[in-house]
Amino acid sequence: MNDEEFLAERFEAHRTHLRAVAYRMLGSLSEADDAVQDAWLRASRAGTDGVENLGGWLTTIVARVSLDTLRSRTTRREDPLDVHVPDPVISSAEGLDPEHEVLLADSVGLALLVVLETLPPAERLAFVLHDMFAVPFDDIAPIVDRSPAATRQLASRARRRVQGAAPAPDADLSRQREVVDAFMTAARGGDFDALVAVLHPDVLMRADIGTASEAGKVSRLIRGAREVAQQAVTFAAYAPYARPALINGAPGIVTVPDGQLFSVMGFNVANGKVTEINLLADPDRLAKLEWELLGD
Repeated sequence: MNDEEFLAERFEAHRTHLRAVAYRMLGSLSEADDAVQDAWLRASRAGTDGVENLGGWLTTIVARVSLDTLRSRTTRREDPLDVHVPDPVISSAEGLDPEHEVLLADSVGLALLVVLETLPPAERLAFVLHDMFAVPFDDIAPIVDRSPAATRQLASRARRRVQGAAPAPDADLSRQREVVDAFMTAARGGDFDALVAVLHPDVLMRADIGTASEAGKVSRLIRGAREVAQQAVTFAAYAPYARPALINGAPGIVTVPDGQLFSVMGFNVANGKVTEINLLADPDRLAKLEWELLGD
């Protein structure tokens, strides 16, 4: 086995971890895969001479690639007023497969990813690498061209934003599933009052349908139990196609009419109430998602 073959073998052993880093950085599965592939090209060109910690070295390469991607994103993705739901990780309601378990370690729910989307690139990188992957600030500092002390401050600012904005879900997944099932049952029956009963008074629904323009369909934010319940009632026509799933490791709903993925709904359930719903119904992005575990 020559050096390139050895590096390729070692890289494959780290691929799932590297994809997890890139997913937290980018909130996009396709961009995460691109970042990992770019990291492989950079690593294979550089070689491993003098590298003592291969995993750490590869992690910093993926982080640099992801940071470049964040900085070069289009104005649409950078617009804080735009409605954007990060790519969901869809798994069978029965449980996560081993790769998804690595990808979603530390409970990387959609609500958290939405908050990460609001962070400046350097803050996001410092928070993700340090708080989620325990990378020392001394190793992060060169990536963001700051001192370790300044990098610590970046992570601290990001941490305050995350803690102040990302609602903490209930720890009991079975209880979460009960609440989501109650929501689905009420929506299927068009029961407005039952829907309001499972929603927090200040519930936020983020509906991302992409750029496809259909009459009456626009991406938007909807806040308040009655307003969200009214929107949910309009989904009654698709209720027969709804089925339970795990969305980023938490109970959620997918609708699959005629074998095609039509929408994904991720829920945040806290204190027995739905506090946030993230709905992705962008046909272009849905067509690229992995969801074979759900069957036809």
